[in-house]
Amino acid sequence: MNHSLPSAPLPFLSGLSAHWGWLLARGISAILFGVIALAWPRWTVLALALVWGAYAIVDGAFALIYGARGGGTRRWSYIFVGLIGVIAGFVAFFWPNETAIILVMIIGFWALAIGVFEIIYAFQYRRAIAHPWAVGLSGLLSAVVGFFIVMFPGAGALSLIWLIAAYAFVYGFLMIVAALQLRRWRNTHPAMA
Repeated sequence: MNHSLPSAPLPFLSGLSAHWGWLLARGISAILFGVIALAWPRWTVLALALVWGAYAIVDGAFALIYGARGGGTRRWSYIFVGLIGVIAGFVAFFWPNETAIILVMIIGFWALAIGVFEIIYAFQYRRAIAHPWAVGLSGLLSAVVGFFIVMFPGAGALSLIWLIAAYAFVYGFLMIVAALQLRRWRNTHPAMA
């Protein structure tokens, strides 16, 4: 079986593999957020807003840094997703007393936007990257969860906490898998890294 990649995407892949750690950090931070959400499921919406706001700011910052440091030809999409995350995090952080519906809608649109960008990324680079299924699956998961949250914003805060925690665990796991596959590709192709 020939695992060679086309020559055109290699500069992109080698640049992407150099930043596998950012993907790993995003995955770990998502799992940590899930642990925190599960550990205290009866937190008020205020606490959820603060914890989620902090997570969205950190995740957005990682995406911004990755985009700024050379996220390939689609670095603008990482910068856009990073800005959405940071802005949504600050909105949740500075206006935590707003209604639960607003927070639910912010989380829903944020997850939907991330999902769409990750699905597009997975399709565009499916032949050039070693992990398109992990990124595409995490994007589909984000889009489905975001769509569900946007369509049913009146769900109870406790249900939302459990849903978001489960999403964070699965999303974090998939990002870690993608990061480790990029790292493995980089280690098996040292001349291109």
